[in-house]
Amino acid sequence: MEKKASKLTALKNSTSIQRRTFLAGLGATATLSAASLLSPRKARAELLDLEKDELKFGFIKLTDMAPLAIAYEKGYFEDEGLFVTLEPQANWKVLLDRVITGELDGAHMLAGQPLAATIGFGTKAHIVTPFSMDLNGNGITVSNEIWEMMKPNVPKMDDGRPLHPIKADALKPVVDKFITEGKPFNMGMVFPVSTHNYELRYWLASGGIHPGYYSATDISGQILGEALLSVTPPPQMPATLEAGTIHGYCVGEPWNQQAVFKGIGVPVITDYQIWKNNPEKVFGLTKEFTEQNPNTTLALTKALIRAAKWLDENNNANRPEAVEILSRSEYVGADYDVIANSMTGTFEFEKGDKREIPDFNVFYRYFATYPYYSDAIWYLTQMRRWGQIAEQKPDEWYDEVAKSVYRPDIYMKAAEMLIEEGHVEKADFPFGTDGYKEPTPAEDIIDGIAYDGRKPNEYIDALKIGLKTGQSVEGNKVIGG
Repeated sequence: MEKKASKLTALKNSTSIQRRTFLAGLGATATLSAASLLSPRKARAELLDLEKDELKFGFIKLTDMAPLAIAYEKGYFEDEGLFVTLEPQANWKVLLDRVITGELDGAHMLAGQPLAATIGFGTKAHIVTPFSMDLNGNGITVSNEIWEMMKPNVPKMDDGRPLHPIKADALKPVVDKFITEGKPFNMGMVFPVSTHNYELRYWLASGGIHPGYYSATDISGQILGEALLSVTPPPQMPATLEAGTIHGYCVGEPWNQQAVFKGIGVPVITDYQIWKNNPEKVFGLTKEFTEQNPNTTLALTKALIRAAKWLDENNNANRPEAVEILSRSEYVGADYDVIANSMTGTFEFEKGDKREIPDFNVFYRYFATYPYYSDAIWYLTQMRRWGQIAEQKPDEWYDEVAKSVYRPDIYMKAAEMLIEEGHVEKADFPFGTDGYKEPTPAEDIIDGIAYDGRKPNEYIDALKIGLKTGQSVEGNKVIGG
């Protein structure tokens, strides 16, 4: 017990987030020993047959890490016998690397990260996800200078405000002007396999702006690009925009709203307006961890499902409390008002132009937490579209990769346990699904092209800009097809 006590003391002295409510929950005094603090948790862990009960999870300071914060703050991890430490990470690469090495047991991840790692784009490792963390939550922001150049091309409503959604058609003349003048049009996104990269590319391409290709020998992603995209960590986006290094960016909250509050940029579109209820982050673990710790994996999935439900229940009634939690320095660390601007069902574009977008952040409704194979396949289609997957693959390959990474079997087992315990309702889960959503209709996507995850190659070939059947990138050329 002395060893456990010293370990607990070391954890409390670290920069990681520590449990602040456990003593109160036990009705204990401040002088309660570390040994007696740990014993109830240990007893529950043994009762639940957990293979590992002390866990460290990583996250990036974005509002969509909320299920982790809520599972921690509301005691859902503790209810499952888990002693969890949450630790912010410097960037997405560091986060992934630390999960692979075992320094982190799991993490808030970009949905593309487990897929890319598993197929060997970038760091090679078999990462899986039993839990989808949210839908929507991102935006595209441009500098004030670019916005002024775009505005003459943007249709207006009767009251004079811009008509939304704003298409990239309004940006194309601006990009063309930069090209004519021999100036690069630079934009930021958070990681090569991030939703933000693919959403920004999708929006640009829908307006006839080429965002560039990747190849086996050039991973800049700028081959033949008219808009040049590069990586900028999320918290640094506003400062990089203000410095003029980039002219716009795609990022999650609160970093679009931060640009509005600072008066340095204008969000022009949200990802909800690009693709209604698109998948965003996931919770990632190594396949090895899930195989060695199956009961622990179920326990943490249960806690995250409960957290997601809390975030959306009663028509988002808990969101103000969630915003207060997320605004703390150990989580997102942005001002309450900045986070609330999007987290509570609104989104501010130009200063003072705040509009209702109740589904900007979705954590539970619409089966948001279920890891759909069709969501995984959309990411894979975008990797192929832009050359990260260099050669054409058959439809069956997409299905196989999706099923090796996304684990709805774990998710549904956790859901069934929660239903039996009375924490959730059966109607909250897509029982009977084959893991594929119904096709997203054309009217729900900015370019008017429907998406069916069962037909990835047909979908890729329907997209106006991007690699098609039989094509690949060699040097500065697209060949084949």
